[in-house]
Amino acid sequence: MERPRFGAVSGPFEGTAESRLVPLRWVEWGPASGKPVVCVHGLTRNARDFDALARHLAAQGRRVICVDVPGRGLSGWLPEGRFYAVPHYIAAMMPLLTSLGEFDWVGTSMGGLIGMGVCATPGLKMRRFVINDIGPFVPVAALERIRTYLSEPRIFADIAGLEAYLRQVHAPFGPLADEEWAHLAHYSARMRPDGQVALHYDPAIMEPMQGELADVDLWPLWPAVASRPVLVLRGERSDLLLRETALRMGESPGVQVATIPRCGHAPALMEPAQVALVAHFLAG
Repeated sequence: MERPRFGAVSGPFEGTAESRLVPLRWVEWGPASGKPVVCVHGLTRNARDFDALARHLAAQGRRVICVDVPGRGLSGWLPEGRFYAVPHYIAAMMPLLTSLGEFDWVGTSMGGLIGMGVCATPGLKMRRFVINDIGPFVPVAALERIRTYLSEPRIFADIAGLEAYLRQVHAPFGPLADEEWAHLAHYSARMRPDGQVALHYDPAIMEPMQGELADVDLWPLWPAVASRPVLVLRGERSDLLLRETALRMGESPGVQVATIPRCGHAPALMEPAQVALVAHFLAG
């Protein structure tokens, strides 16, 4: 069975008066000579969400790089919560992305927003883009829902308690098997010195969401995004990627839209049909 490898680089991020570096880590699958696919997770998630997809793509000869965004998983935390924003994530990933040359991108939720920023960054060469349940318009009601479940740090007595929480808050991921929920829980856990379990991200990631929220409108970026083949995945019950937004995205030449049944925000990309859909698109 394909086993993951682990990579790391210290990448710069902008926004401070002094030069700063953040350790960026990722999980890598497949042959080093394969055409690269970069997979980037959602707001509170981590690189191991993509294990099922990565194994499948690696078996097809692709080099798959699943990144822990700064502040999540094994990557470093940023010194202040206000730095948790897309421009800083892209800056931290620049050493990795420039080393790859041309690459494909699979981005779930926040990972899709980061990918949109990558499309507009000079010198970065994205070939094909899978946008999983996010778009250039995000309604404020969805942001307020996310802020609600981020508002209190969650501490659990054990991983079983953390898994029960994930099953509740991430029910829109779709109908997952028990072993898939256990997988998500295992890699979402950070052991504390007191023996309790915390979620594996910096609680300060919510700082940019404090204060008054508003709709996010990134339509001015869309022409740069849609200049390459794009597959948009939308959970049929998603509150982040509205149906009318997905339809408008699909009006651009070269953009395909697929609705994933029995899901909200966001399809977990673990079900074989979802994995096959992404793999088929990336093989084009």
